[in-house]
Amino acid sequence: MIAVTKKLPRPKDGGTHVLTGPVYVDGAEPGDMLEVRILDLKPRVPYGGNGSGPERGVVPDLLAKADQKIIQFDVQRNVALFNKEIEVPLQPFMGIMAVAPPDHLGKVNSTPPGVYGGNLDLKDLSKGATLFLPVHQPGAQFVTGDGHAGQGDGEVNGTAIETSLTGTFQFIVHKGKHLEVPRAETKAHYIAMGLDKDLNQAMKRAVRETVMFLMETRGLSSTDAYSLASIGVDFKVAEAVDQINLIVGMIPKKLFKTNPEYWYKE
Repeated sequence: MIAVTKKLPRPKDGGTHVLTGPVYVDGAEPGDMLEVRILDLKPRVPYGGNGSGPERGVVPDLLAKADQKIIQFDVQRNVALFNKEIEVPLQPFMGIMAVAPPDHLGKVNSTPPGVYGGNLDLKDLSKGATLFLPVHQPGAQFVTGDGHAGQGDGEVNGTAIETSLTGTFQFIVHKGKHLEVPRAETKAHYIAMGLDKDLNQAMKRAVRETVMFLMETRGLSSTDAYSLASIGVDFKVAEAVDQINLIVGMIPKKLFKTNPEYWYKE
């Protein structure tokens, strides 16, 4: 595999990720929304790796030398064995889920996320979650990869527990339901996203998206939506190491007396 990988042609500035796709989704056209249901995610191997080093992560001057930590899994107990005294719960998710970008962006690097999704590194997108992506090209052209067995919010040293996963997805096309940026949903939360190089701007974008979501789905005024975002919604740094930062607004479904039925029941 190493020999084959070395011989593969790599586009300049294409990024470092190995991705599966593109998958052509029948009926998806620009201006539609693609709903991606994550039906299952399973590790293909009982281990993963986490890389640290100089010029990496949120604090690039923290370390003097590079290190690759191999972490074994206890799949039966659903934990990663960090060392003899520390165990990290396994929460498999795909770091990258994306559609083809709009024409004006041209070819994009796999590292920064964007309006097409991409390297969101959002740990909440595990089994039973849903990602909503705006469609920019015919067939949507879905790609995925960058399997993670577990990760903290922020992915602060630049990597998660990087591993190989088998994913099972369901695609649903929503005709004419335009999105400006991706959104997500879990059994417990609606998730609004803010993306920007500047963390402060990413926060502002996440708040705006949260307010817009509450206005659209709950009929709130902008004032009430802003108030609810302040008193009932948690904002967190989901990813801070991929050139473009991601802050998400976690909107608890328990705030509302009624919610549309969600597909995942487990």
